[in-house]
Amino acid sequence: MFTLTRPDGYLLSTDPDRLDLDRVHHWLSTDAYWALGRDRDTVGRAFAGSIGFGVYRPGDGRQVAVARVVTDRATFAWLCDVYVDRAERGRGLGTWLAGAARDHLAEMGVRRIVLATEDAHGVYAKVGFAPVEPDRWMKWAAPVTQLTGKEQRAVSPLTVEA
Repeated sequence: MFTLTRPDGYLLSTDPDRLDLDRVHHWLSTDAYWALGRDRDTVGRAFAGSIGFGVYRPGDGRQVAVARVVTDRATFAWLCDVYVDRAERGRGLGTWLAGAARDHLAEMGVRRIVLATEDAHGVYAKVGFAPVEPDRWMKWAAPVTQLTGKEQRAVSPLTVEA
């Protein structure tokens, strides 16, 4: 387990028992463009298979930010589901959280961390993230309905011909 405290008292922790997943679910499913409508079970399963980073307010210890890292804990990681409570924004918590996650992963030996963002490039650039080389990266994504965020079932299964 990893913990870090800022001089102003904000605490960062990877303790999974400390994460308020009901609060995280609310943030992601109602206010995060990439996860609108995500159900509670999916949030729980996603965090169970990842390293969750929570940020907690000084004084009352209430969770005010979150990030999730999907990683093999050896060479590669994907930083995702980064969210700072709207009431806590403007204090540098997002940049601190991304930097702390980067440093924690580097201590494990991870040398490549990726993320995706529509609107927070400046936050991540402050801690060394840069645009990827588009000619090197590829992706596959299951079709998703915009209203529910659930996968469409009309996708043909992948087959291999002999």
